[in-house]
Amino acid sequence: LGLVSQPQAPRLWGGEAGLRAIAVDSASEVAAGREGASEANLLVRAALGYETERTPVWLMRQAGRYMAAFREYSEKYAFRTRSETPEIATELSLQCWRAFGVDGVIMFSDILTILPALGVEFDVVPEKGPAIYDTLRSWERVNEYAATAARFAPADQLPFVGETLRNLRAETEGKTTLLGFVGAPWTLGAYAVEGGASRHALHIKRMMHSDPALAHALLAATADAVAQYAIHQIDNGAQLVQLFESWAHHLSPADFETFAKPYAMRAARAVRSAHPDVPLVFFANGGSSYLDLQRDMVADDAFTSLSVDWAVDLRAARAALGPTVPVQGNVDPTLLLTHPDTVEQAVKTCIDHAGGPGNRHVLNLGHGVLQQTPEANVAAFVDAAKATADAPRTRSDPTRSDPTRSSPLLSRKTITAAPDASSALIATPASTATSPPAATAALEYSSSAAAAAAAA
Repeated sequence: LGLVSQPQAPRLWGGEAGLRAIAVDSASEVAAGREGASEANLLVRAALGYETERTPVWLMRQAGRYMAAFREYSEKYAFRTRSETPEIATELSLQCWRAFGVDGVIMFSDILTILPALGVEFDVVPEKGPAIYDTLRSWERVNEYAATAARFAPADQLPFVGETLRNLRAETEGKTTLLGFVGAPWTLGAYAVEGGASRHALHIKRMMHSDPALAHALLAATADAVAQYAIHQIDNGAQLVQLFESWAHHLSPADFETFAKPYAMRAARAVRSAHPDVPLVFFANGGSSYLDLQRDMVADDAFTSLSVDWAVDLRAARAALGPTVPVQGNVDPTLLLTHPDTVEQAVKTCIDHAGGPGNRHVLNLGHGVLQQTPEANVAAFVDAAKATADAPRTRSDPTRSDPTRSSPLLSRKTITAAPDASSALIATPASTATSPPAATAALEYSSSAAAAAAAA
């Protein structure tokens, strides 16, 4: 897909999910086919399941202490001061993009940022991490938590989040993709029960198996609040949201299916109901042993793509998930501690294992950037991904050359109303496109449609 100007009417793909999220800055940019416009939404298109002109790239924890510019702030200000002061959070979010040209800017924050608004205070202890003292281990405490969560109003209780996102959207508009993120319900619940980082997650596991009703009550309240928080981020400018199941490594496949997956899906469906056009990515850190249980999480009304940790070969992940499920990942973060040549080869291998450049794949690490990572190696990582724009395309995946399979979201219901006239859309010319099998997601509009930027 690319930005095109054709005399004939183009055919649009991807149903509702493809309509507004891939909007570009103006009708003139669509008509001119400017490179900047397509680069700006490259990450969004890949996360929605479209083939792209190259593989987009960003890094989890890309705003971090490996950067000297970041340490100027982290050595002076406490974590919550940095993440809850919009001016500082904005600056820290932008540093990696300015330095390395990643294809997305992710808001500097934390998955636990939501908890104080739900009645669970936390602090970040240097060298130890988050600490929660009023844990959720009783019916009395969980009932109190659920009542507080039901009154959650992110705009009022977390105003700094919206302000930071609005600042970032103003800086990145038409230039790159703005990402928001939230913690998954199970991971947030586990943190609140354990009281902080845990080697074995004993308290939440004991609750799950000795008082499952209590665990489900906790997770249900958390899922609804997480959904509201993600919606709030999109309302304030996020163009893609990632949901982090950071503690998935603590879960057996059975526990994932019973206690984590249903609540991640509950949150996802609420978000996509409110914003069906915005990509939603699920990342289960340590969950690569049960990818088969994640495959159906990518659906028209749920997640649009899956991020994969570094513990699985991406070829095996593709085999487990199917060739049309968009994936993200999954270079081992420790490889960025080596030599730029090693990093470049790791990028090439990862992209090749995903099926070649631009094959419904977002290049990322299989976890966050490590503090010891040389900045030169992050630059090498990003540059190697961008070099795939000139790389030969492979066709080992037969779906890559089938235009009817360009997005896994083509089964969406027919849209009878035209999108807002202010949205400019990326389109495939009708003369070269083939209709999806059921033709339910193919819409035809005039190529002269008005096209101002659409806010996420």
